[in-house]
Amino acid sequence: MRGSPARYLQRMRQFPQVGDATFTKGCKLRGVMKVGVIGAGAVGSACALALMQRGSAREIVLVDRTAARARAVALDMRYGGPVSPTVDVRDGSYADLQGADLVMITSGVNEKSGGATDRSDAQGRLKLLDANVAIYREIVPQVVAAAPAALLMVVTDPPDPLADLTRELANHDRVISTGTVIDSLRFRVHLGERIGVNPASVEAMAIGEHGTSEVLLWSSATVAGLPVREACQQCGASFESVRDAVERDVRYANITIIEGNNASQYGIAIVCARLAEAVLRDERAVFPVASYQERYGVTMALPSVVGRGGVIRVLEPPMSADERAQLEGSAERLRAAGDRLRVATATS
Repeated sequence: MRGSPARYLQRMRQFPQVGDATFTKGCKLRGVMKVGVIGAGAVGSACALALMQRGSAREIVLVDRTAARARAVALDMRYGGPVSPTVDVRDGSYADLQGADLVMITSGVNEKSGGATDRSDAQGRLKLLDANVAIYREIVPQVVAAAPAALLMVVTDPPDPLADLTRELANHDRVISTGTVIDSLRFRVHLGERIGVNPASVEAMAIGEHGTSEVLLWSSATVAGLPVREACQQCGASFESVRDAVERDVRYANITIIEGNNASQYGIAIVCARLAEAVLRDERAVFPVASYQERYGVTMALPSVVGRGGVIRVLEPPMSADERAQLEGSAERLRAAGDRLRVATATS
């Protein structure tokens, strides 16, 4: 090594890496990039695994009301540590969330156990709201007490009204839900499959509620830069038939997964890990996460610049008149869910 150790350390400070601590005076550590995951069930365990395998954070703390389950999941994951990115995975209590930059909340009644798997039920995921409100009222104050500076990410269904509740309980605005990021990826996957192209070449986004009222933005969807209608034509597919099939596949993707595997967990886990990276790296990348939209009076998903503090800026996309009307309807549906929640709270 050329030069003095001090010169080497000075050079290394200029190149901090994701997941690595950086040196300060006296060789103390800062920027450890710590993520808490509340709930070690199917989704929480998958989130922790995705975080570990991607090296999204340097430290992951799993908290579950059944301590033995969190301990077992963390231990099982640690056995893969020697061949994975350097990540410290451990179980803990709420107190162990101290210093966390981000806390994901995955606890709650899921679609399978909550009976939200009927395609004909207009409530969709909103059917789970009442059961999961009580769980969040118990969890959120404990998270905030232990990690008051953390960004809170709501993963539990229905995430948008639960994010509104979390804002109220946390008494701050550093709250997002995973919004329609997974829905947008499903949109890209199913559209790509229908016309025979790699989904990576598809740009398509869903906004609004993470639920059956979500809005698929066909007017701005493109394939390798081509408007989707023209891409369908060139690929020998009927736009109308593709649109109808993709709408159905995307809106009920969760039910299709649950019918075969009891829980929709892996796609959303990868989404959560990717969002964690955007937050911890202060990437200012754009994702359709959900945050409180003052214009609509509710938390719902719109393209958002995501960085260290959560949502930095919201970018409202171009929409057709029909898509705009659908978005207003989605917002109204979420406001009604919030009103129902407030009425229930006032009478409890």
